[in-house]
Amino acid sequence: MTAPIGFGAAYYPEYLREPRLAEDMRLMAEAGFSVIRMGESTWSTWEPRDGAFESAWMREALDAAARHGIDVILGTPTYAVPPWLFTAHPEIAGEPATGEPRGWGARQEVDLLHPVFRHHAERIIRRIVAEFRDHPAVVGFQLDNEPGLMLLHNETAFDGFRAWLAERFASVDEANDRWGLDYWSHRLGSWDELWRPDGNAQPQYALAWRTYQAEVVAEFIGWQADIVRPLTRDDQWVTTCVAYDRPAADDLQIARRLDIVSGNAYYRMQDGLAHPAPARPQGWMTDGVWSVFLAADRMYSSRRAPFLVTETNAGAIASSNVSEPGWDGQWRQAAWAMIARGARLIEYWHWHTAHFGTETHWVGVLPHDQRPGRVYRNIAELGAEISRIGPRTADMVPDAQVAMIFSTPSKYALAFEPVFPDERPAPASRSYQRIFEAFYRGAFDAGLQTSLLHDRDLPSGSELAESYRLLIVPGLYVAPDAVLDVLRDYVAAGGHLVLGPRTGYADEWAVARSTSQPGGLADLAGADYQEFTTLRDDPPIETADGAVLGRATGWAEWLRPRDAETLARYAHPEMRRFAAATTVARGTGRVSVIGFVPDDAAARALLEDLADRDAIPRWRSAVPSVTHASSTGECERLHAYFNWSADAVSVPWPQGQFDEHGAARARLALAAWDTALLWEPLPPTRDPRRGG
Repeated sequence: MTAPIGFGAAYYPEYLREPRLAEDMRLMAEAGFSVIRMGESTWSTWEPRDGAFESAWMREALDAAARHGIDVILGTPTYAVPPWLFTAHPEIAGEPATGEPRGWGARQEVDLLHPVFRHHAERIIRRIVAEFRDHPAVVGFQLDNEPGLMLLHNETAFDGFRAWLAERFASVDEANDRWGLDYWSHRLGSWDELWRPDGNAQPQYALAWRTYQAEVVAEFIGWQADIVRPLTRDDQWVTTCVAYDRPAADDLQIARRLDIVSGNAYYRMQDGLAHPAPARPQGWMTDGVWSVFLAADRMYSSRRAPFLVTETNAGAIASSNVSEPGWDGQWRQAAWAMIARGARLIEYWHWHTAHFGTETHWVGVLPHDQRPGRVYRNIAELGAEISRIGPRTADMVPDAQVAMIFSTPSKYALAFEPVFPDERPAPASRSYQRIFEAFYRGAFDAGLQTSLLHDRDLPSGSELAESYRLLIVPGLYVAPDAVLDVLRDYVAAGGHLVLGPRTGYADEWAVARSTSQPGGLADLAGADYQEFTTLRDDPPIETADGAVLGRATGWAEWLRPRDAETLARYAHPEMRRFAAATTVARGTGRVSVIGFVPDDAAARALLEDLADRDAIPRWRSAVPSVTHASSTGECERLHAYFNWSADAVSVPWPQGQFDEHGAARARLALAAWDTALLWEPLPPTRDPRRGG
């Protein structure tokens, strides 16, 4: 991208009912657009019949974008295959269950491994890239879109799974022993005896199957990247738009195949962006201010680098009976929240609202009448601000006082063996995410900025301790020995390790450990447990002096302190004999255990206490609706202050910070749903990786 912080929307001239390219480009330019995304959704427009390619429609749009100084991310259209291909080759249909092809009529119905699909996909990819790689508007290519929607049960996938297992075990007997397949007479004589996933009831198999499916998706994106890269210019890059909760999407694996990671961030607007607010169920459309920051931090974690937001709210999103267009100012709030956490592009989905199709009521920047209105005005004002201020933020690194470890293998394992009593085993079960989100939300409410780290991509323990004085590890159910060793080294190097529920319980194949729990770390924690309980009622959590911190929700482990201090107990006639949370010093380090899933109040209270024990700075505001985010560059730090409320408020002007014109006042006034950007000069020797 030529703009330091890109700004724009997805644009589909092929969806227009009447030509309006010149008017659209004029309005985009006036709104400060610097990047648009095109081409990823309509293979049938690129290739209406087998081998008959049409591209004049795209060239016209690219030429218009170039004339208006707008860059283009050009998509490969492989996630929505044309009807002629399915009609001629029904064998390419994906099977969500063995022998049951998915009917055509939506998108992403295909077997990604089928050679016929790969042949046609490669042909259209090569045709598009070869024709448009030299176009001056094209700055990068998006490969496919939101991959990983379906777990494939096709014969090609199952054959690949058997081969995948054979590569990971020296023999089938090793798998028998590691997975405990004497259980229920599942011991295999050869890989040919491996049973199908449809009837599987074994957690080790389930984890392997989910891991393999994610590798299929990552390989597919890598396969496209290997086709595209040799055809592109040196200044062009490849990405894909990751939908982070897709059942077969492993963002860490996918990101390794890309030059820069991109993702979508969809969230409830209106009162969904009020703060503080009670926790509500999460999904692909998240709910709560904290969830916008979590979405950004997830994207940053995929490569530990800046990222692109290739889809986010323009107008009301989702279906016709979920219509929540934002209040004035909320687009600006969400955009600066994501930029402060590392976004280098804010791109709305989409430019004009479709008049037909599944997403008829998914509102774009322009509504159905195609006339600029309130949404356009909000976005245009934001575009002007990003154009003006973007160059000051482009080299900044998000600040973080704490880190959290995210575990996709644990997400897979706990989807098969759910934690919460209101969940059933299913690929989309969110047990792991619910545990993780409870702790992330607690850190957010405590005024702590958080870096997310993948369990399979950790630095050494000493490097972790140098960067983060507090490391939170909730729900790490699948915990290989190597990861536990890093956690031990982190404590030895002086770090404060916070273990959340379910952490350490099983090894890399989801086999429960035979050591004291938390597995492999109980001696370090100074507390262990043998029993745990699901919770139909949520018992209060109280300190030793009887102060109620909040409640345990859904899951509780009955901790038995040895040399650890008890931080909290269950206020329950039977469970109060056990500790709910403990802490112990280990040399210059510390280990704390929170053995339950906390509600908002308990999570905030415990993480405030643990951070304060180590004098970790927390941002505090006397006004509950005001939050703060910061990122650090070579010579200055950006501070963003947000008022997530319909009421105007003011707070004391932060010392040593200035507005973009270099001015400071006694009070920082924030209107309803307002954002204030302040700048803190830093000494020239400041290391931007060590943000405060």
